Amino acid sequence: MFKNYFKIARRNLLRNKGYTVMNITGLAVGIAVCMMIFIIIQFQTSFDLFHAKKDRIYRVLTEHHPADAAGISYGKGVPFPLPTGLETAFPQLEQIAPIYAGHNDQLQVLDGNGIPVKNFKEQNGVFYTTPSFFRIFDFPLLAGSYTSLKDPNNVLLTKEIAEKYFGDWKTAMGKTLKLTGSYRIGAGLFQSPPIALKVSGILASVPANTDFQLKLVIAFGTDFTGDQEYGLQIPHWNATAPEFGCYILLPPDITVGDFNQQLSAYARKVQSADERDSYAIQALSEVHYDTQTGNYSNKTISRELINVLWLIAAFILLIACVNFINLSTAQAVNRAKEVGVRKVLGSNKSQLQIQFIVETFLIVTGAVGLAVAITLLALPSINRLLELSLSFNILDNPAIILFLLTVAFMVTALAGFYPSLVLSRFNPVHALQRKLTAGTTNGISLRRALVVFQFIIAQALIIGTLVIVKQMNYFMSRPLGFDKDALVNVPFRPDSTGTELTDYLRQQLLTVNGVQAVSFSSNTPIENNDDLWTELKFDRAIKEADFQAIAKFADNDYVPTYKLQLVAGRNLQPSGMTSEFLVNESLVKSLGLKKPEDILGKEISMLGDLIKCPVVGVLKDFNDRSFHHSLAPLLITTNSTMYRQVGIKLTTTNIA
Repeated sequence: MFKNYFKIARRNLLRNKGYTVMNITGLAVGIAVCMMIFIIIQFQTSFDLFHAKKDRIYRVLTEHHPADAAGISYGKGVPFPLPTGLETAFPQLEQIAPIYAGHNDQLQVLDGNGIPVKNFKEQNGVFYTTPSFFRIFDFPLLAGSYTSLKDPNNVLLTKEIAEKYFGDWKTAMGKTLKLTGSYRIGAGLFQSPPIALKVSGILASVPANTDFQLKLVIAFGTDFTGDQEYGLQIPHWNATAPEFGCYILLPPDITVGDFNQQLSAYARKVQSADERDSYAIQALSEVHYDTQTGNYSNKTISRELINVLWLIAAFILLIACVNFINLSTAQAVNRAKEVGVRKVLGSNKSQLQIQFIVETFLIVTGAVGLAVAITLLALPSINRLLELSLSFNILDNPAIILFLLTVAFMVTALAGFYPSLVLSRFNPVHALQRKLTAGTTNGISLRRALVVFQFIIAQALIIGTLVIVKQMNYFMSRPLGFDKDALVNVPFRPDSTGTELTDYLRQQLLTVNGVQAVSFSSNTPIENNDDLWTELKFDRAIKEADFQAIAKFADNDYVPTYKLQLVAGRNLQPSGMTSEFLVNESLVKSLGLKKPEDILGKEISMLGDLIKCPVVGVLKDFNDRSFHHSLAPLLITTNSTMYRQVGIKLTTTNIA
């Protein structure tokens, strides 16, 4: 019986090729879009779920309590003594793992005589931690031992990095690398001396769905700073860096609420009386969705956005179903004679309904197959556009199989039931006499309501798109407070020679045709990756101010190169050392001063009075961060050892 249904359905679909192609294509596009959204959601919601102990893994956050009680904020950076302190104060914790993330590290492969033979640079992925990290997280080892991280100057490489550096990862064991990087403590960015590292293990490929994109894992005891006062062993509880964090493995019998109370009490015990910060733990399952605090991959997504994606997918699928229903009911009149003949020959209503549902199922099956092909073709472009690592393998992903089956049966039910109901209710006499009208079809008028519903959904999506376009136009056209046109920024290695290297490079660049200006800095005006937050003292105050300011390091060409506007005072003088400050209007207002001129000549000190300099100029506020954030107090000063990039201003005229 069912074989006959499929045979007749196939003949009908082949006889009406235009109708079939139109329906399959329309459904396929809708299903393909839904499938791609599903793959994105599945990827984003799978981060770090592969760890066996994921339900008991937590990271420690610093809980900032401002003096004005404006609200609590959280930071992923913790004080450097905290991991050791937790081991002493909370012996019940199963594991405690400090972790420090390096960036912009220079690496050299050394031969047997210690001579560099290859040079590499890793923007990120270099981590310093202890063996405890691998007792908390599951990153398999292909060779070597996790316990080698107990000894300084040992490093684990991922398989990909080992192949990149040595060709065959199996030959990497025991080889030597030399690393030169930088480290940040509080408001200081410091150049680290070269250190030799011995390869003591090879990690398996790191999954794309983890916020720990490991490349090199170095023993935490490695003294890569060469600085006992400002290195990772710094004993101060008010010294933090966003790259330095701490993860713990909580025992099953301890609740989050109880442990957070114990952490608060511990914070009051170890900190000075005037400190208001505390600590709290955050579940690993929340880290990827914390858009405010962030993580080591700098890629987060809010749960609200995931819900919006689900809603968009549902709307698109609903529109595709409604479109199919409208096309099917529009085709109903053309099939009236067929229905009449079937009824005269003895077909009942349920048999006709099954026949039309089978036809719908065949169309949906074809649409699903076409949607899979569209998804396979579109996925590489989506990965490039969104900078993701999405994969589509039906055999290895039961969730996608379940999704496709659910969509197929749901669309068949939604899109096939009503047309089959309408067609099966035709009067055989009217059908054979071709006297069907909108009235005699007894329900085809519902198609008008579906068209209206389809237009409502489409208009809602169009309005949403227009709002997004307006927002994007606002982002693109809003004045930033500085010039961003014809500027090229190139990563730069900090200059440990004072200004000798920067001066020479500046002179060489200015001789290039089309180069108008050159400036060295820690980062661009709107870049916040290397923004350094610091507490400060103003006008020889005894205590630090109750707010934090952003510190940027730049040479005297920074202001003219980016066309920042001075509203009071003068620009910085050429210097390789920190000798004077520029501040923005927001910092002046935060100090309670009425006029920009009131801050000129006043002294600002930071880093525990290590840096004391007068304010020589006030800059008009410019956007230093995302528009989601208000303008922050900011100061700019010179220091050639802090410069991480060179900004090159090009002429906008034709370059010969």
